[in-house]
Amino acid sequence: MRNLVLVLCTALACFSVAAAGSLEEREAALAQQLRCVVCQNQTVAESQAPIAKDMRAEIVSQLSQGRSDEEVVAFFEQRYGTFVRYTPPWKPSTWLLWCTPFIALIGGFVVLWRTLRNRKHVVRNTLTPQERLRAKAWLEQKTATGSGEERR
Repeated sequence: MRNLVLVLCTALACFSVAAAGSLEEREAALAQQLRCVVCQNQTVAESQAPIAKDMRAEIVSQLSQGRSDEEVVAFFEQRYGTFVRYTPPWKPSTWLLWCTPFIALIGGFVVLWRTLRNRKHVVRNTLTPQERLRAKAWLEQKTATGSGEERR
């Protein structure tokens, strides 16, 4: 009987350590998913702002109460808005946010394509024989006067 109690106590201790480990892992994962509302470019896990510390404590508190990860995220969304998610969800109000980079990329390719296409049709003006002679004389004059000078 004594051995049975000892085995049960050991199993309970191991289970509570494993649960604490998984609770810490869940807290860390959730803290990586949520944005610090003060820093805005950092997750709650990265930020050292006082509100981020409060948010981490609230995550631990809610997980300890048995709430699921989705319920914890929903709590913060209800409190701070969808902005609190570090990666916004795919829904009609965020479609523009998700699609704008791709639209800009496609627009850039269209502009590049049109520019390169129009470049083929540009008529290049060549120099007339008089302009060539004038340019050659100017270059010869510059090289004759500039040969003794040092370049900077």
